[in-house]
Amino acid sequence: MAIALLEVFGLPLGILPLVNISEVGFVKATGYMWIVQENKVEHNFNMISKLVSYDTKIHGYVEKYKIKKLKGVKTKELMWWPPVNEIIVDDPPTTHRKNSL
Repeated sequence: MAIALLEVFGLPLGILPLVNISEVGFVKATGYMWIVQENKVEHNFNMISKLVSYDTKIHGYVEKYKIKKLKGVKTKELMWWPPVNEIIVDDPPTTHRKNSL
């Protein structure tokens, strides 16, 4: 279901962790989605040189090419981990630049 949700809204499949997921939910009327996973996950996005941390519960509001009011995702900036509140993907994605956080 998580993969289908990302595909429907034009989001790259690698933008959210899809490892050891125990629950995925989506409320069509509001766009609210949530993902529950067994453990926190850290992923390094090499194209943008960013380390991203995904908590055990990730939630936000999804719409075409965007996730807003996102909770449970942080990116490492120097010595601290600010939250990622929104993910926006180019429409259509540019060929010279990968989608970024």
